[in-house]
Amino acid sequence: MTQRPTPAPKTISPSRGATGSQAQPTHAGNTLTDLNPDTKVAHGWLHTARFLTTAPQLEHLPPLEVPEIAFVGRSNAGKSTCINTLTQQKRLAFASKTPGRTQSINLFSLGKQGVTDAVLADLPGYGYAAVPREAKLRWQRVMGNYLLTRENLKGVVLLIDPRLGLTELDEILLEVIRPRVEAGLKFLVLLTKSDKLNHAESQKALSIARLQSGGGHAMLFSALKKKGLDDVAMLLWKWAHDDVKAAPPIAEPAPDGEPPALD
Repeated sequence: MTQRPTPAPKTISPSRGATGSQAQPTHAGNTLTDLNPDTKVAHGWLHTARFLTTAPQLEHLPPLEVPEIAFVGRSNAGKSTCINTLTQQKRLAFASKTPGRTQSINLFSLGKQGVTDAVLADLPGYGYAAVPREAKLRWQRVMGNYLLTRENLKGVVLLIDPRLGLTELDEILLEVIRPRVEAGLKFLVLLTKSDKLNHAESQKALSIARLQSGGGHAMLFSALKKKGLDDVAMLLWKWAHDDVKAAPPIAEPAPDGEPPALD
């Protein structure tokens, strides 16, 4: 059984750049104070997310020792919306009006009081038809190298539209990371836009995703209905904190400016 994490202090200050009121948000009809203590800690931790840096090439990524969790998926899979929903911020991850146009890795730091204890990595969406073939191939190589060589990478969240299922590019990505997953890399297949399916369809899609996850997790998620929000928040918190001693927190560098549009 997974050891329950130590609850954080009850007062959680909103991060810089958070939008809207500082009142506690609601999730699927419940306020954060109605949730169990572990879930409150996970949501409060994700709410601290702030832009760290952007990297057009792997060599521009800063070397980090804290756990890094990467979000990957096809363009239009709802990646930016998912990140914004999880972090309770409307414009942390920007969605481009032209999917697939932006080709940079954006990092967002997590942690209280300006101290980074984990990082979210938002990788560009792939597979958009309007992107030139050479650009597609270049980013397939960049993403493959990132997933294979990023030393502090702790987990990968693959976002999939369950109405489409796994595409050829998704399957290629799975093959790329399979050795690392077998070696202990955390992995989650997240079925976004699940509100578009009825119960029978969503359960069938979830069963298939579990078989395809290769030992990882599979979950249904809906930003619109806040479905799966608590479960995903708790899973990411555990990924980042199940071996805290091996990844000491780092002082946060000054931000490089606003991130470019994603997806």
